[in-house]
Amino acid sequence: MAKEFDIKKHSLVPVHTKLTDEESKKVLNEFSITKDEIPKILLSDAAIQDLAPEYGDIIKIVRDSPTNTKSTHYRVVVNG
Repeated sequence: MAKEFDIKKHSLVPVHTKLTDEESKKVLNEFSITKDEIPKILLSDAAIQDLAPEYGDIIKIVRDSPTNTKSTHYRVVVNG
């Protein structure tokens, strides 16, 4: 039987982290935004499955950047 592929270990998949409620509030306050204004990520997205995501959680995504060391993005989990 073939080994199951772990998408999180692929070189093109950035690091995904689920924020705590406190961290989420801090991000929303820092940028003066609501969850409705954050781009979306599907609850079924393979990159966040091991984070046990729930509808409304905020996911922090840290990508390598060609012009900067790292680039941070946020997504709110939706049912899709």
